[in-house]
Amino acid sequence: MQVIETLAEGLKREIKVVIPAKDMEQRMNERLADAKDKVRINGFRPGKVPVAHLKKVYGKSIMADVVNEIVRDQPAAILSDRGEKSATQPNITMTEDEAEADKILNAQADFEFTLSYEVLPAIEIQPTSGIKVTREVVEVSEEEVNEQILKIAESARAYEAKDGAAENGDRVTMNYLGKVDGVAFDGGAAEDADLVIGSGRFIPGFEDQLVGVKAGDEKVITVTFPADYPAANLAGKDATFDITVKEVAAPAAQELNDELASKLGIESLDKLKEIVRGQIESQYGSVTRQKVKRQILDQLDELYKFETPATLVDAEFENIWRQINTDLAQSGKTFADEDTTEEEAREEYRKLAERRVRLGLVLSEIGEKGGVEVTEEEMQRALYAQLQQFPGQQKEILDFFRNTPGAAASLRAPIFEEKVVDKLLTEIDVTDKKVSKDELLADDEDGEVKTEKKKAAPKKKAAKAESSEAAAEGEDAPAKKKAPAKKKAAEGDAE
Repeated sequence: MQVIETLAEGLKREIKVVIPAKDMEQRMNERLADAKDKVRINGFRPGKVPVAHLKKVYGKSIMADVVNEIVRDQPAAILSDRGEKSATQPNITMTEDEAEADKILNAQADFEFTLSYEVLPAIEIQPTSGIKVTREVVEVSEEEVNEQILKIAESARAYEAKDGAAENGDRVTMNYLGKVDGVAFDGGAAEDADLVIGSGRFIPGFEDQLVGVKAGDEKVITVTFPADYPAANLAGKDATFDITVKEVAAPAAQELNDELASKLGIESLDKLKEIVRGQIESQYGSVTRQKVKRQILDQLDELYKFETPATLVDAEFENIWRQINTDLAQSGKTFADEDTTEEEAREEYRKLAERRVRLGLVLSEIGEKGGVEVTEEEMQRALYAQLQQFPGQQKEILDFFRNTPGAAASLRAPIFEEKVVDKLLTEIDVTDKKVSKDELLADDEDGEVKTEKKKAAPKKKAAKAESSEAAAEGEDAPAKKKAPAKKKAAEGDAE
């Protein structure tokens, strides 16, 4: 077998592989000899079938198997012999001429194929002693813990009926009937519906008009559905709601005590405070870690400058670009709305894709040289977390990870990266700095990563996201589901 390098430009490689016809024929004859004692052909006793007859009947089929095995096994062996690692699966090309292919299958012509690939660049690990980061730390105060408990306790708050007019924060129990152009619409009616004024659960303008109502009042409320309301037949329409107030109730005072903890399913106030404090510290800790990680990656970006495989950059750019265009489409915006052009955005995201690929290769090399490994237990936990996100689809998710090439790697990669960051944190200079909550969150308020800020990344309107969730869960027409508490994008997807 001849292995001839035909291209070596930068990271690009092209290898021509030639296997002489006589070698191909020898491989085929070895297979035929092995098959001689196994095949059963009418007219011949077992083991007595002439090889020439076997070749006539099965020669091409066996040679096709030989070709497939060579194409499957040889690229990895060739790269190993050359001491190279391919950035992606090598591209294999061979003759498409039927006559030439037929000669190869009949061992009348040499078998030739070409490997095209990009090599992973050689990365020389740089000393980490010069990397310095500041780890911002927030001390969680007793006051903040208490405030958070009171917010959580809103779901268990008691209300007491009152005779006076409804005020902001009061709960109104009512019957309502919604109409558009005087005609009632589906989902626009309810009886004994509870609504806390100021909760933001109903469409804009509805709750404000409840201020001042009393038990027994009848009133017509006029509102306009948001233009992006999920029900197309209501979006942007003016509507009226005939309401009958059944009860007005004022919120009972909330006291931080064991009784409140018990209502929330916790045995004591002290235990509740411990749990809430831990949750707050975990949330701040996530932001702190991402900001520290960002500092590390920024400094690694300065330390390592090398050519990145274009195939990897192209793939990363396509992923980013697809998401950007999806976000723009969902928000109804254009690049001009984001003070940029498509050309400028492409250039910016191309740089971002190159940075991500380069840093990914650096972290991979640091981890590999440092003996970082992802355990089977960690992979199982990651898979379980995936299953938890898609209740009722566990079988489909399992089948996906079992049968999709590279799917398991998508679970392993973020775990590996975080473990490499952990390793770096033991080697670099880390200085803790006490900061306020506002200081910690200052750079993350817009949900974007400071070092990778996306000019064209649209910010989805909260109202649109919330009303979409409401439609998905079949809520009544005027209701607008509160968006669930979510960490900012910068906390969970730093790089």
